[in-house]
Amino acid sequence: MNKNYYAILMAGGVGSRFWPVSTEEFPKQFHDMLGTGDTLIQKTFNRLAKLIPQENIFILTNERYNDLVFEQLPSVTKRQVVLEPAMRNTAPCILYASLKIQKENPDAIMIVAPSDHWIEDETTFSNNVQKAFDFCSNNDALMTLGIQPTFPNTGYGYIEFDKSTSNVIKPVNQFREKPDYETAKQFISQGNFLWNAGIFMWSVKSVIAAFKNNQPALFELFKTGLSTYNTDMEYNFIQENYAKAENISVDYAIMETSKNVYVIAAEFDWNDLGTWGSLYDKLDKDTSGNAVVNTRVLTEDASGNMIRTANNKIVVVDGLQDYIIVDKEDVLLIYPKTKEQDIKKVLQKVKGKYGEQYG
Repeated sequence: MNKNYYAILMAGGVGSRFWPVSTEEFPKQFHDMLGTGDTLIQKTFNRLAKLIPQENIFILTNERYNDLVFEQLPSVTKRQVVLEPAMRNTAPCILYASLKIQKENPDAIMIVAPSDHWIEDETTFSNNVQKAFDFCSNNDALMTLGIQPTFPNTGYGYIEFDKSTSNVIKPVNQFREKPDYETAKQFISQGNFLWNAGIFMWSVKSVIAAFKNNQPALFELFKTGLSTYNTDMEYNFIQENYAKAENISVDYAIMETSKNVYVIAAEFDWNDLGTWGSLYDKLDKDTSGNAVVNTRVLTEDASGNMIRTANNKIVVVDGLQDYIIVDKEDVLLIYPKTKEQDIKKVLQKVKGKYGEQYG
């Protein structure tokens, strides 16, 4: 394996749309959401390790999840776990980790990957990433993997690429925000729009230059700690300064404003596993279209439901169509799939009425 290959595995999110299974104390990336025997972060780590030396995979997460990371990835060392003392979106933690990696290896080529995505064809994933790495090794480029849209989804951002080239690697014209349904239909009909999966590849030199040029204040904040990175003094610097960083995504910070952005249309099946409905789409169904995890069910006139319990409980469902039914300790959620985007709001209401311990 190439010792210059590195990965930043993003594992700091809360995944509140997967409540009540995903909570602030134990978010979805640390759960076996698919019922495969591996948690999402374990599956992602193993996928990346097919291309990248295990010791070069850095896990970015909130400091409250430090113990969970070491429990689920016992082979990683303290050096590989980069802890955020405050929630500040993706740009600050990516810049912080990139400066640490550059100090260790200025020739590093990196992938940034979320820890909670579903990718089945891992060989094709590795092939697509290798193409991006080869390009980034020889060009000053910020690269992303775009997903071929299968329907006019309003829940994703879109990447508009230059369709005048027949090359696999295409220049990006612009990033587009989550559209309404009619706009999404227009995007798909034009044929040069991809879903933004939030998977990025670049050399450490290119990404740090992009931050320096596009986010000078953020760059200067983290540059002041350069002498402490990868030393015993790093912890104190980050504790004192990390919360000063702007709360901004890497898309806004550098991808949307840089001119050297390229995209590869991914050739593998992908799902961001952002909601119970997206999980339902990827699970096997019974003859009535019910997706069942960790549960023994008896159904009557029930179809299209997502049913999950924590301990193989027997669940009897009669007369429900297209519902999310999730049982976890002292919380039972029975909620229409059509309103799954509102689960985040419901969680806030539950915490307001019954206490923070339920979220």
